[in-house]
Amino acid sequence: MPAVSKGDGMRGLAVFISDIRNCKSKEAEIKRINKELANIRSKFKGDKALDGYSKKKYVCKLLFIFLLGHDIDFGHMEAVNLLSSNRYTEKQIGYLFISVLVNSNSELIRLINNAIKNDLASRNPTFMGLALHCIANVGSREMAEAFAGEIPKILVAGYVSCVKFASITEEKLDVHDGALPAALLAPAWLQRPPQQLGGQEEEGLAQVDRRKGKSLGVCVGQGSKLWPEGQHRGHLGSPVVFSHCPSTKTPAGMQRMGEAVLRSQRESQPTLVRIWRLVLSSRWARTSPKRLGAVLNDSTQGVVTAATSLITTLAQKNPEEFKTSVSLAVSRLSRIVTSASTDLQDYTYYFVPAPWLSVKLLRLLQCYPPPEDPAVRGRLTECLETILNKAQEPPKSKKVQHSNAKNAVLFEAISLIIHHDSEPNLLVRACNQLGQFLQHRETNLRYLALESMCTLASSEFSHEAVKTHIETVINALKTERDVSVRQRAVDLLYAMCDRSNAQQIVAEMLSYLETADYSIREEIVLKVAILAEKYAVDYTWYVDTILNLIRIAGDYVSEEVWYRVIQIVINRDDVQGYAAKTVFEALQAPACHENLVKVGGYILGEFGNLIAGDPRSSPLIQFNLLHSKFHLCSVPTRALLLSTYIKFVNLFPEVKTTIQDVLRSDSQLKNADVELQQRAVEYLRLSTVASTDILATVLEEMPPFPERESSILAKLKKKKGPNTVTDLEEAKRERSADVNGGPEPAPASAASTPSPSADLLGLGAAPPAPAGPPPSSGGLLVDVFSDSPSAVAPLAPGSEDNFARFVCKNNGVLFENQLLQIGLKSEFRQNLGRMFIFYGNKTSTQFLNFTPTLICSDDLQTNLSLQTKPVDPTVDGGAQVQQVVNIECASDFTEAPVLNIQFRYGGTFQNVSVKLPITLNKFFQPTEMASQDFFQRWKQLSSPQQEVQNIFKAKHPMDTEITKAKIIGFGSALLEDVDPNPANFVGAGIIHTKTTQIGCLLRLEPNLQAQMYRLTLRTSRETVSQRLCELLSEQF
Repeated sequence: MPAVSKGDGMRGLAVFISDIRNCKSKEAEIKRINKELANIRSKFKGDKALDGYSKKKYVCKLLFIFLLGHDIDFGHMEAVNLLSSNRYTEKQIGYLFISVLVNSNSELIRLINNAIKNDLASRNPTFMGLALHCIANVGSREMAEAFAGEIPKILVAGYVSCVKFASITEEKLDVHDGALPAALLAPAWLQRPPQQLGGQEEEGLAQVDRRKGKSLGVCVGQGSKLWPEGQHRGHLGSPVVFSHCPSTKTPAGMQRMGEAVLRSQRESQPTLVRIWRLVLSSRWARTSPKRLGAVLNDSTQGVVTAATSLITTLAQKNPEEFKTSVSLAVSRLSRIVTSASTDLQDYTYYFVPAPWLSVKLLRLLQCYPPPEDPAVRGRLTECLETILNKAQEPPKSKKVQHSNAKNAVLFEAISLIIHHDSEPNLLVRACNQLGQFLQHRETNLRYLALESMCTLASSEFSHEAVKTHIETVINALKTERDVSVRQRAVDLLYAMCDRSNAQQIVAEMLSYLETADYSIREEIVLKVAILAEKYAVDYTWYVDTILNLIRIAGDYVSEEVWYRVIQIVINRDDVQGYAAKTVFEALQAPACHENLVKVGGYILGEFGNLIAGDPRSSPLIQFNLLHSKFHLCSVPTRALLLSTYIKFVNLFPEVKTTIQDVLRSDSQLKNADVELQQRAVEYLRLSTVASTDILATVLEEMPPFPERESSILAKLKKKKGPNTVTDLEEAKRERSADVNGGPEPAPASAASTPSPSADLLGLGAAPPAPAGPPPSSGGLLVDVFSDSPSAVAPLAPGSEDNFARFVCKNNGVLFENQLLQIGLKSEFRQNLGRMFIFYGNKTSTQFLNFTPTLICSDDLQTNLSLQTKPVDPTVDGGAQVQQVVNIECASDFTEAPVLNIQFRYGGTFQNVSVKLPITLNKFFQPTEMASQDFFQRWKQLSSPQQEVQNIFKAKHPMDTEITKAKIIGFGSALLEDVDPNPANFVGAGIIHTKTTQIGCLLRLEPNLQAQMYRLTLRTSRETVSQRLCELLSEQF
């Protein structure tokens, strides 16, 4: 380790951090930061060249400002310049800044690569270590390609000073698989006494990243040894940088601090040591699992730590091949947790033996179910009990590093207990331990405790134990200052809810909703609606709850929520009269939310006759009450109220004349909105010419909706994403024993056929596609481009709508039913693309003979090349498998491939088909153009064959920002200040195919008054103009 000179203390940085800590308010902090940013900017732009020390100091200040949660848009080039310095401290600050702030797609990657190459070629062990860590941290495509051949040479040369297992993350490995034969860097580990290493250890690290729900573990260099007290020094060359960082003041700052701390711990510096070399290519690791697993028995603790990281990553991809590592991991873990701190003195961190390795071993064991061997299982149970017992012991040190290391191991052990979900005693003990953390003074521990208890609440063994902490969780909801902790408290209340406490929890969530942060209100609304429906014994309580929900947070009540309450009221005769009376009373408030007007209009139109006998709610009073809200509502709500009026004509003949006068008024018959005008004309004519019998037939009461699962839960899952607390609903539904104090509602039959009336509100999720013939027993992807209709099910209901939603986005859930969830993640560059398809088994039963097949027509095969990688034919319950599709656009196309999935579930054959959202606009590359160039090119594309125009009515609210986002998501560049009319939207781009490039110009003209759009596209090819116009028109 190079010596640190006196000047490396960076007194200016210490003063700046001190100033920030002494700020009395947020405004004062921002003012001080802006002043410093202006000073740094002037220094960088000044005529006087800065020396290395000054550059390092200013770059370090920028890094600190970024960690506080502020955006940094300059200084990147100065950081890159520091990489060419021959001073260790300057070079390290440059690498640290790049690892934290530089995006993998940055334009500076090539310059960074050149600097890394120079350091790798320098044979300076310290500089080589910095360079290798930068490769692992950034891990861009360019780096993977640039250093694929360099790293194996360094490993084989026997001159490696890195002590890290530096591998690019699994996702990046997938992206670069095949192009990166040696992406896994071999580990070399410290052997020398600490005196020879210069006392390198992180001071004040091991923060808990509560945003990711994981402990960052012990942020000391992995494999490093315990230094004598007083020899601590941070890796930035000065202990001031991290040890003086204040507790973060913003959520963004907390997250960035966590990420930076994790990265900085990777920077622990080694020395020349005995090298234990493993030339580990991806191919070697996968073909030699036993050889790799045996490394867990290596005598060197650091080697085991590195190997555990590699085995965990590979086990997640190929669990069967690394099953033998389970017993070895348990054995190693047992030796650690049962040893005293003196037994592993060289690898003990603040009296906690090898916490970094313990965390990794526990994480490896989470890749597998509980061991089948009774001896191994008993030994693992003993280890977990020991960890829980140690958590109850008095702390051996008052330093935060001790508690952080101890809690890192504890939380990982609890995660393993939850994952196995097989030992009632351990689950209850884990719950009790987490319950103690709920009132801990450390915010991060409270956050992690709440998050872990959410998962515990889904276990039949620990659900009742979790419920005992309900008062503490409710108190956290009311008193916590941190919004993220309050959100986890809401999640836990949702997870622990059952019939015995549903009314209490719903009442508390409604009470909190009045003051809740805007960012989580919609999620709370969905959860309240789900709980109120699921645990409603008395449906009058359900109606009251939903109406109260609309009153408190009407803006956040989605269509799914009020659709659902209408469906339930229509299906239950015993609550219809109460619902009509309650909604009538609610509408009498001076200010009513529009969603309440919608619910009131629908329910009174159907069941207003049930309360018409009361003089206080006579037909005329009902009509006048609704009509008083008419002029305040949006067009869709007005349309619904007009339908209510014509229903009143059938229900209450005495108000027929009054309603006809309203329908006959100029404001209706000459309304600028086509929909309102058409309804007024048709309803007026119907009320005039139709006989009483015809009216009664046409306007009869809505029939009951088919019973089906609520669509609100699907919306909540979509909002929260996969593998979140909302998935606990599935786990609860599949419990073998009912822990909710009563029987659960039976799930809707998957074979129910929706009646035509069901589509009026689009309620519920679509049923699974009907089963088709069994799949062939051939290869995994049988006849990938088969167009045989006999083996393919019709497109699943809702497939077209989901397909349209992916036109302007690349990631999300494509299809979901009660059994299967299909998610997509894709990327496109010019005429090439790659799509990752994730198949999730939502049940606890295996899918057998799981066969996804891509089906293309002959024309589509000519214009679009698709290459797929096979998937495992068995998908375990609750598991997810991934399939990669490589895409090449040879020529423009109009059709989309169909993804057909066939499998067996519980002995029943399932057959699902969905359209895969590979559309022509995915191969768009945005093009920036000046106004003059745009209109010059616009005029050149003026022939009738080159232009396609579509005038259509807006299907969604005409929001400017949403429109801009959709145009950008469509793939074209959004050109500002080009069109003379600032309300219009103009875009330009190039469609890339293998054979040609097709320029495209578009212009979208909104008419807010008429709620209509005019879309014009001009390209050099008619078929391209037509297809792009069709795709984009569907988005508005």
